[in-house]
Amino acid sequence: MQSRTAAFFGSIGLACKPRPPHYRPMPREPQASPYRPDPVIRSLALWLGDEVAAADFPKTTLRFRNDRWAAAVGLNDLDDTRWTQHFGRFVPLPDNLSQPLALRYHGHQFRVYNPEIGDGRGFLFAQLRDGAGRLLDLGTKGSGQTPWSRAGDGRLTLKGAVREILATEMLEALGANTSKTFSVIETGEQLQRGDEPSPTRSAVMVRLNHGHIRIGTFQRLAALEERDHMTQLVDYCLANFPGPMPPEDAPGRTEPAVQLMHHVVERMADMAASYMVAGFVHGVLNTDNMNVTGESFDYGPWRFLPRWDTAHTAAYFDHQGLYAFGRQPETMHWNCGQMAIALRTLADAPPLIAAMERFGPLYEAAMERRWLWRLGVEPKGREKDRTVIGVMERLMIEEGCTPDTLFHRHRGGRDADSALAEALEGYTATDASHEYWSDPAPVTMTIDEMEALWAPIAEQDNWQVLETAIATIRRMGAAHGEAPVAAGHSVTD
Repeated sequence: MQSRTAAFFGSIGLACKPRPPHYRPMPREPQASPYRPDPVIRSLALWLGDEVAAADFPKTTLRFRNDRWAAAVGLNDLDDTRWTQHFGRFVPLPDNLSQPLALRYHGHQFRVYNPEIGDGRGFLFAQLRDGAGRLLDLGTKGSGQTPWSRAGDGRLTLKGAVREILATEMLEALGANTSKTFSVIETGEQLQRGDEPSPTRSAVMVRLNHGHIRIGTFQRLAALEERDHMTQLVDYCLANFPGPMPPEDAPGRTEPAVQLMHHVVERMADMAASYMVAGFVHGVLNTDNMNVTGESFDYGPWRFLPRWDTAHTAAYFDHQGLYAFGRQPETMHWNCGQMAIALRTLADAPPLIAAMERFGPLYEAAMERRWLWRLGVEPKGREKDRTVIGVMERLMIEEGCTPDTLFHRHRGGRDADSALAEALEGYTATDASHEYWSDPAPVTMTIDEMEALWAPIAEQDNWQVLETAIATIRRMGAAHGEAPVAAGHSVTD
């Protein structure tokens, strides 16, 4: 029987040669950089968002600071007191946004259009440049109510913040282009939640990523027929999140809206592949959760597979399995379609459709590149690489094991027999010298393991287990080496 992943390869792919990626937007090992504020979003602020203030929390207790990534934006020299002032009390960073900005957007939520959403418990706090000149955002989650909170309290549970730390650390280690959990501060409130034992502890989180412009941001402008603002937003994205030119034979390739559409398609195809290779289920792939930079972010009911199961879902409320593991590539493709519909405000349909038709081949190429990277062997071409993927999928299904187990067991093609040995014949292994590959078992992060990490925090306020888990995950990431570059980007400096 053909696997869902393999079937998707042929379901939407047309004869369009994929272009190679250009650079990984944020490298695995951050490079130290001075603080370089650049709040360029101010040019769009009057219609893109609303100025807001953070909640006045009862207390601010620092629980996590990501000094690896703080160094990349020149903020690692902040002592804990100043860190807490900026990322718990939201005192503005020097020469940056003087007031946080809650962004406006619409979106399809489980494919039902909702025009009543926006940043309901977060805001854009600051913008900076890293050492390579790339624009980065510091955005929040759980920072208080905004005009878009509706009936929500604008808060985040501490458990939700811990879950996001684990999701981003695991995905980064497994090569996905993900936001980085930058800071978590406990805020001293008791929250009532239906999906956690309540009352439960509260927190405010800050994430670092390449922007917060969503597909839903464009959907809102299209719905409101704000053509001039749409033009400005396209120009903003092309200037600050540049990508390669569309293929030479692509219709309308010189039109800004068409160029952006090609970038989004290439990035989304790569993000879908990164989820599949990581064995990751995001859970809520709504268009308001899709960043046009192709960077994964906003983790709610995520899961890593306990076994290879294309029907596995993460959200308890996803009753139809719309965002099940095996449907994620299809969902990303559908979301790209909503971007194309929004961009019809500025461009004709045929060039946008031509960009959409690249998704299949681009996804296939990304799957091969990322799968072979995680296995630790050099690619040998489309046909052979796809055979390896198919054989490994069948093995995972037959054995009922996690993807992590199979990739770890056969790193570099080692210990392969039968069909896998035949599929891997002639492949060259990459470096497997790291001591991690001699560990008896791989690092995994199933829901039960996540709950086991949370229990000492909830019961004893013991954070050591989490700190050890983060170090273990980062060690696993180091063993894999530099990940495949994220597709659909160009060098900015």
